[in-house]
Amino acid sequence: MGSPKAALDWYGSTLLRRVTGLVARAVDGPVIVVRAPVQELPELDPAIEVVADAREGRGPVQGLAAGLAAIGDRAPVAYVTSTDVPLLHPAFIRRVLQALSADLDVVLPEIGGHHQPLAAAYRVDLLPVIEELIAAERIKPAFLFERCRVLRLSAEAIRQDPAVARLDPELSSVRNLNDPPAYADAHAVPAPEIRVERLDAVGSRSDSRGHTTVRAWTLGAVAEASGIALEDHVVAVLNGDQVTHSPELPLVAGDVVGFTTFRHSQRPCAPPPASARSNAARGRG
Repeated sequence: MGSPKAALDWYGSTLLRRVTGLVARAVDGPVIVVRAPVQELPELDPAIEVVADAREGRGPVQGLAAGLAAIGDRAPVAYVTSTDVPLLHPAFIRRVLQALSADLDVVLPEIGGHHQPLAAAYRVDLLPVIEELIAAERIKPAFLFERCRVLRLSAEAIRQDPAVARLDPELSSVRNLNDPPAYADAHAVPAPEIRVERLDAVGSRSDSRGHTTVRAWTLGAVAEASGIALEDHVVAVLNGDQVTHSPELPLVAGDVVGFTTFRHSQRPCAPPPASARSNAARGRG
């Protein structure tokens, strides 16, 4: 790429900030970034945890070991992603995680004729097997798949999920950016359409039905397009449950954002828990 992928701009945010934010929307366990031992990362949400590879340049299996070790007993399953997939959709993550039944260790998507080990679900208790493979210098993902129960999930099977079929029909969730032209092409993709609802008197740009539609990659861009300042007394309600006023919150197709105000004596209601999953995200390009 010529520069660190994690810090590449994505409409006022970064690739790493966007991808970690999207994963956080699909899981309720810790979101962990695995970096090289001396790698610098762009600013992240304070809730994101960062750990380092034991050794640099050892590939995704080494990073997987670091991420699973950091999760520990806080979650049984991890969704693993690369940094350079800004078109990732939470619906895709949920589909992969939901395919991991009790008799499986890994759900490995096969899309476009390629295995996707960095868009896959892994049981956290695979860590001893992974560490054994690393010690034996068998650090290719294929060696791991030989040692565990793997479901190879086809593109057709992924699209059977109604949410994926509607929101990510091209499976752009696995569209990674390996060089500047690929980055430029992805950056030129139109922003997703976001439905904006006025929950009270905040804002003014809504039609007679109380909502409008804007194209935006982040909550901050939606607020700006709606003429709303994300101040301390203004919060957004994402898809009816997640309450936030973080301008870098990443948005995707199908999102509905409502803006509301509250007095300092009030507290917004916390969202209900999502599915019990976790994630390890690789911070390197």
